[in-house]
Amino acid sequence: MTIKEYSIDLQKLFLEMIVQDAQSFVRISNIYNPENFDRSVRSAAEFIKTHSNEYKTLPTYEQIKAVTGVELKAVPELNESHNEWFLQEFEQFTKRQELERAILKAADMLEKGDFDPVEKLIKDAVQISLQKDLGTDYFANPAERINKYFNNGGQVSTGWPQLDRLLYGGFSRGELNIFAGGSGSGKSLVMMNIALNWLAQGLSGVYISLELSEELCSLRTDAMLTSTSTKEIRKDIESTSLKVSIAGKKAGTYQVKALPAQSNINDVRAYLKEYQIQTGRKVDFMMIDYLDLLMPVSAKVSPNDLFVKDKYVSEELRNLAKELGILMVTASQLNRSAVDEPEFDHSHISGGISKINTADNVFGIFTSRHLREKGKYQIQCMKSRSSTGVGQKIDLDYNLETMRITDPGIDADSSGGPPNVSSIMNQIKRAPATTAPSDTDSSPPAWKRPEGGTHAWDKPMATGSTPKAEVQSTKLKAMIAGLRKSE
Repeated sequence: MTIKEYSIDLQKLFLEMIVQDAQSFVRISNIYNPENFDRSVRSAAEFIKTHSNEYKTLPTYEQIKAVTGVELKAVPELNESHNEWFLQEFEQFTKRQELERAILKAADMLEKGDFDPVEKLIKDAVQISLQKDLGTDYFANPAERINKYFNNGGQVSTGWPQLDRLLYGGFSRGELNIFAGGSGSGKSLVMMNIALNWLAQGLSGVYISLELSEELCSLRTDAMLTSTSTKEIRKDIESTSLKVSIAGKKAGTYQVKALPAQSNINDVRAYLKEYQIQTGRKVDFMMIDYLDLLMPVSAKVSPNDLFVKDKYVSEELRNLAKELGILMVTASQLNRSAVDEPEFDHSHISGGISKINTADNVFGIFTSRHLREKGKYQIQCMKSRSSTGVGQKIDLDYNLETMRITDPGIDADSSGGPPNVSSIMNQIKRAPATTAPSDTDSSPPAWKRPEGGTHAWDKPMATGSTPKAEVQSTKLKAMIAGLRKSE
C-alpha cells in the first residue's frame, strides 16, 4: 500500500478552491489548520484564516499575493463533483498531516518521560473528520427516536423505586452519576448497595476502589448480600461462603479491584481491557470509589488545584462511560461548609462546581450516627439532566448490622418502622363512620336523662383531681410531638 503524498502544487490547489468557493471553506472550517500546509504556502493559508475570522469574508487572490507573496489562481469550471472531490481529499490530507505531527510530538514526550498525554494526542488526530452527521430530524420518526433513547441510552433501575421515580426510570448508560457526602457518610456503602441491586438484575460490573482494600470491599458486600453482620461472618465463614456462592449463580459477574490513589483514567481503561481479554466478560457498570482520588490524563495539574483537576477527571470519566456504553457511578467529598446544613447545594461540593457541570446526576447523602442508629439514610437530588427532581429528597432504610440500604417505598406503613404523624392521620381518615341505629330511621334518638339513682356526673369532683379526658389529651399531644421529632 502506497502512502499518498500531498505535493506543494496540490496544497496550492486546495487553497485556490477554498478561496473560490466560500461554502467549501465553511464546510472544512472545523478541521482547517494552516500548520498542515507546506512552509512555502503556509503564510497564504494563515492569511485566509485570519482574514475570514476578522472580516467574515474570504480574501481575493490579489489580496493574498499582496500580503503574502503567494500567487493563487482561479480554477475554471468548478462544479459540484469537483467540490465533493475536494472535501474528500482535504479530509484525508488533514488527517495525515495531523497524525504525522502528533507522532513527532509524541516521540518528544516519550523521551521526556511524559507518557500520559500521548494516547489522547494520537486519538485526537485519528478522529479528525468533517462534520457530516446532520443529527436527528425531530419530526421525522418520533417513535423510533424515543425507542432509540430508552433502548440504547439506558434507563436502568437503581433498585430503589423512589430514586427511579425521581429520575424517570433510573440511570442511563454513558452518563456520569456522582454521590457526594462528608467523610464517613457512607459514599462507598451507597455505591456497593447500588452495585448489589444491579447484580440482582443480572448486570455485570466492576468496583474500583482507590481507598479501601479489595478484601474490605468484598467483606462489606458479603454482609449486605447475606444479611449477616461482619462480626457474625467471622464466626461462621463456611455458612457465609455457601450463601455467597448460591447468590452468585443467579447474579451477574462482579470484580473488585483496588488501584492506588492518584491513578488516572488510563490506568482504569488498561485494567478494564485486561479484565475483558482474560475473562471474556462484558461490563455493564463501573463504580469508581472515588472521583477525588483520580488524576487527569489530558493535562498536568497539581493535586492541590481541585477545581481544574476535578474538571478534567470528571470529563474523562464521562467520556469513558460514553465510549464503553456503561453505567458509571462515582463519589465525591463534601467540604466543611456542608456540616450541619439542612440542604446541600453546589457550593458544598469539594473542588467547586467544575465536576457538577460535567456530571449528569449529582446526589447529596444526608446521614449521621443518630440517623444510622435509627436505620435511616436520606438522599437529595442536587442536579439531574433527565428529570425535574432537583431539590427533592428520598428516605431509605439502613441496616446498621449488615450495611444494606433498601427502599421502604412511598408508604411508610409497609416499611415495618414506627408509624409517623401522616400515617396516623391517614388511618383516622380511613376509619369507617358509625352506622345508623335503624334502617328506617337514620336520625339519632333524642337523649333522655336516666331516672332514679345518683349518677357519676351528678357527684362532685374531688379536690385536686384531673379529668380523665384531659389526661388522655395530654398523652396524645406528647405522643404526636414525639413522632414529629422522630421524623
